Amino acid sequence: MISVFKEKWREIPLLVVVDSQKSDQPLPVLTYFHGYTSAKEHNLPLAYLLAEKGYRVVLPDCMLHGERSEDISADEMNLQFFNIVGQNIKDVKTIKDTLEDKQLLLDGRLGLAGTSMGGITTAAALTQYPWIKASAILMGSPKITSYAEALVEQMKKAEGGIAMTEAEIEQIFQQLSNIDLSKQIDKLHGRPIFFWHGEADAVVPFDHSYSFYNEAVPYYKNPESIRFLREVGRGHKVSRFAILETVNWFEMQL
Repeated sequence: MISVFKEKWREIPLLVVVDSQKSDQPLPVLTYFHGYTSAKEHNLPLAYLLAEKGYRVVLPDCMLHGERSEDISADEMNLQFFNIVGQNIKDVKTIKDTLEDKQLLLDGRLGLAGTSMGGITTAAALTQYPWIKASAILMGSPKITSYAEALVEQMKKAEGGIAMTEAEIEQIFQQLSNIDLSKQIDKLHGRPIFFWHGEADAVVPFDHSYSFYNEAVPYYKNPESIRFLREVGRGHKVSRFAILETVNWFEMQL
């Protein structure tokens, strides 16, 4: 029977989805990050399907989301977007350390994936952690600096503008360069990576992931280790088809 355990690892509230008969055994693990303004519970369908196949799936709440929510305005939340991504990257390490402390990770087989902001987190984390064995980016951007530049332009055009100086904005861009996968593709080291993106996505540009994919393909000796799945006419919402293909990907690669 697949069970959902509500836990807190250090400061991170999370759900652990696993076959109850194997809950105390070392297993391959997928950590999956939700999107902006979402929460850990929204990814239970994917977690259930992977748990059925023998994986342990960890669903954390991101900073300022779910059980970590705070009473702040939407504008204040928007300004925290990249701080949230930065905290997510730290949380990936905390989750791995906890799994190892609990002796729940089988042979270092840790995968990482996410939706939208979670996909952005996944790409950024790949620049920091060579021990991530396989990954999936669903409607996220591996070009975090370009994405930040586009967001800043949107904020500048919005009513009220943006409550940051040009110097502060430039500092953010410089910091993001350190975790920008598109600026350091060699750090993939041939690790399996999967992309899904809807062509009609109006939130995270389809071209960010697709152009990156085309840039990354020459770095792969094994063509089966990198895959891009596009959906015609699909907007910023993950389809059941995408979920099933993501599960298939990790079953094959992790």
